[in-house]
Amino acid sequence: MVDNNVSSVILRSLWVALMAVGVGLIPGVFLAFRMSRKHNLFWVAIEYLLYIPLVFPPVVIGWWLLQIKSLHFNIWGAVVAACVVSFPLLTQTIRVAFDQIDPSLEDAIRVDGGGKWPVFRYLYFPLVLPGILAGAVLAFARALGEFGATIVVAGNIPGETETLPLAIYTSLQRPNGEVFLYPLLIACSLLSITAVLIHAILRQLTRKRLGQM
Repeated sequence: MVDNNVSSVILRSLWVALMAVGVGLIPGVFLAFRMSRKHNLFWVAIEYLLYIPLVFPPVVIGWWLLQIKSLHFNIWGAVVAACVVSFPLLTQTIRVAFDQIDPSLEDAIRVDGGGKWPVFRYLYFPLVLPGILAGAVLAFARALGEFGATIVVAGNIPGETETLPLAIYTSLQRPNGEVFLYPLLIACSLLSITAVLIHAILRQLTRKRLGQM
């Protein structure tokens, strides 16, 4: 039977990753759509700014977040850290799905008097939904494995901010830590592999759906 401490770490990690995706999902869809349809200098700059969390060391991202005092050493610091580092993967995956939709299809809805919201709701959203889910799953996997930014801004507080990567790190540092290490490694591996497989399935579904247009 898995130790209660291990179970709580797993549940906390799932909650942090899910909340990180939830926080970033709506702005991620909006930015992905705008970047796909707008190609002026402003949106190009926004796109490159979104790459920063991918290329900067996570501890630097954590230091930036550390300037927000309300995030210091609490679970919301872990959520925001996970959201920031996973956000580029979320937006870029969704943006790829939007890129595959022919903008000329909007004309059919606009002829019937449809505005921007009906166009998005009845055209883009149904077609891009698998891409949105694929981006969310990929972001979830990245958020689940977040370590550097989290330990800087949220700390590694047992029972409060300790997530799977932090618990694995702690287990490696203490004598007889393998008692907790192996269940944590198995859980982390299974969750990550499952997320990657779901992402692959959703990407194929996106390509199939958009390929039938």
